Amino acid sequence: MKTVADIMTREVITVSKETTVRDLAELFVTKRIGSLPVVDEAGNVIGIVTESDLVEQGKNVHLPTVITLFDWVIYLETEKSLERELKKMGARTVGDIFQQELISIAPDAAISTAADLMSNRHVNSLPVLENGKLIGIVSRIDIIRTLLV
Repeated sequence: MKTVADIMTREVITVSKETTVRDLAELFVTKRIGSLPVVDEAGNVIGIVTESDLVEQGKNVHLPTVITLFDWVIYLETEKSLERELKKMGARTVGDIFQQELISIAPDAAISTAADLMSNRHVNSLPVLENGKLIGIVSRIDIIRTLLV
């Protein structure tokens, strides 16, 4: 049975929180990739940034929904969600837009496990970590390629 290590990309391009949004966009276009791991100064993976994170900069501001009851104003969404949205729209660096929740996978995991994780968590790629260190990345296209063999 094939594992994630058999299909992953081993030469992973990474970015830091200081990478500019412009440089990120250029990487997405020139390398034809849709997501990149974000690493700290020590090379530890601290999150991931995707094309979707970058596209959110161009969307319209969604003002929080409110209900007025007598003289009270009740917000149906938190102020934090508006704050995050505004921060992403005005982003200048990867640090302003990347996703800090890291969903990763081990190299010895079955390909079906990677497919399940991507599907259930709605992600397009997974950093492959071994003993906490980045050794590769596996994406949906890597899984699709296995169907051709």
